Amino acid sequence: MTVHTFHLAEVPRSVSARALMSPPSATAAPGLDHGECMALMRLGAPTLSPDRMQLRRLAVFAQWRDEDAVDRFLTADPLGRHLSQGWHVRLEYLRRWSTLAALPGLPARAGAWEQDEPVVAFTLARMRLREVPRFLRWGKPVERLVRDHPGTTLALAAFRPPRTIATFSVWRTVREMEEMVRGRSAVPGADRHASAMAERGRRDFHHEFATYRFRPLSEHGVWRGRTRIVPTGAS
Repeated sequence: MTVHTFHLAEVPRSVSARALMSPPSATAAPGLDHGECMALMRLGAPTLSPDRMQLRRLAVFAQWRDEDAVDRFLTADPLGRHLSQGWHVRLEYLRRWSTLAALPGLPARAGAWEQDEPVVAFTLARMRLREVPRFLRWGKPVERLVRDHPGTTLALAAFRPPRTIATFSVWRTVREMEEMVRGRSAVPGADRHASAMAERGRRDFHHEFATYRFRPLSEHGVWRGRTRIVPTGAS
């Protein structure tokens, strides 16, 4: 069964630089369909800030043929061994909006979910470089909305130069995530996400853009002293 993973780890700068320049491939990691390696960013951080690109904090999103392939990678691959010292969550794919050339085989929807179950959202985009200033103007308020939302237990962004950007968030419930997306949350500035999506529809910021919804299956390890990041209710 296809499984997705999202990893966070503190690594030496040299390890991060190699991963950004040469992400793992199916040749080096049997059972891997696709991997994205990115430097972590703090959501809402100033544009010119060390928090905007944290080279020693590596985020990796990957699609695998099965969980055995994940286990082999974490024990046998040099990058995998670094990632095994951090935190990761294993994910069951549920739904996508739009698609990426790198992940062509995912159906638009794969299963059902309950409104009160935990959910993970992952967005990956390839930026139009000329649109970056406009994207930051509209995107930063959304970053702060997600970062500070009471429904998230973890929310972050990641970047790989020159044009790949991603967001990752763990939500207590599907309902809270959907309310945020639709601008219906009982928080200040609840319409920020909906407004940014309307602006993207008017003139796209990206060459490619896709949002994915996952059910968390299991989490492993520790991230910055935290465990049990996935809310109780996920297996």
